[in-house]
Amino acid sequence: MKHKEVMAKKFESDRDRAREMVAQEAARLIVEQGMRDYRAAKLKAAERLGLDNRGSLPGNAEIEEAVVEHHKIFGGDAHAEYLAGMRAIALSAMRLLDGFEPRLVGPVLNGTADEHSAVNLHVFADSAETVAFSLADLGVRYRSYERRLKSRRGQVEIYAGFRFPHEDATVEATVFPFDGLRQAPISPIDGRPMRRADSQAVETLLSNGTGQERG
Repeated sequence: MKHKEVMAKKFESDRDRAREMVAQEAARLIVEQGMRDYRAAKLKAAERLGLDNRGSLPGNAEIEEAVVEHHKIFGGDAHAEYLAGMRAIALSAMRLLDGFEPRLVGPVLNGTADEHSAVNLHVFADSAETVAFSLADLGVRYRSYERRLKSRRGQVEIYAGFRFPHEDATVEATVFPFDGLRQAPISPIDGRPMRRADSQAVETLLSNGTGQERG
């Protein structure tokens, strides 16, 4: 019985180590090669490491943690400075769209942003056209896009958005109805409602490098 317990613990330890290795390699691919599909990154990582996919693939949340750790180890102060710069750009873009209750989401908020990342905003309006007209009035040249996001009810809904350059970054502003302020879409990373930060929370992040996201 003891032998079986030892073997079971060894198997579990080996599996955990394999998951960790895949997560680390996937993080490297995401940061260095700009891969944005976490599933594709972990499959490629497992292939490169010669590991059997079954039971050794980490979850998306584990990969995101590995990305953050990768930035800390290999990016250090340079990445921290870059992240602060992106958050400053995000705050500037949020002030530009202040009439639409902007919220920062995604890599710039979560600390996983790299040179391939855009500033992702959620904005709220009666219609997407209202946001488009406002951008046009401000002289902002934009391109429209559509984004598929999962709601809390498990339904996939399509939202219009606008992509435009702002300072040294690309901003992607996805438009939600006003009641979307209370119900964030589901994150593909951890299956929970997306974290959002208003302007005040972003200011807090900039001022002390920490802080909690606000609705």
